[in-house]
Amino acid sequence: MVRAVVLSLFAVVWVLAPAGALAEPVAPAASVLWTAPLPEPTVTRPFDVLPSRYAAGHRGVDLAGVAGTPVLAAGDGVVAFAGMVAGRPVVSVDHPGGLRTTYEPVDPSVGAGQAVARGSPLGTLLAGHAGCPASACLHWGLRRGEDYLDPLTLMAVPRVRLLPLY
Repeated sequence: MVRAVVLSLFAVVWVLAPAGALAEPVAPAASVLWTAPLPEPTVTRPFDVLPSRYAAGHRGVDLAGVAGTPVLAAGDGVVAFAGMVAGRPVVSVDHPGGLRTTYEPVDPSVGAGQAVARGSPLGTLLAGHAGCPASACLHWGLRRGEDYLDPLTLMAVPRVRLLPLY
């Protein structure tokens, strides 16, 4: 009975839908929660999966950019820090679920304690990131607690699994 109703509804939608409407891609859920910190980001150096928390390695991704480009908050959150760390300007944002994103080198336009929305400017990208093959690179990091994660996973399309109706 339930199967017949579902099949009937599907048939009605199929007949009434405008041509091509059902073929349009659906925006992934990940894009609703997170956005890239730079427009059309190109990875110049990927995240290193490290054997331990204390091993040497690259704990983020480098994204090619142009100095002066606005750097955007990857997700909703609160600015935890905006200032200098080891001589480099850094912005950190705390997000729900214990996540923290970091961005450097960024000339901040935000301050600690300020709420930011996904896609809102945090500051502007500066040149001078060591090892960057472009005119400027953004080092984008992600942590949950003390564990470093690949920030590109925020942009990943979630896996969809269909289950039987009954």
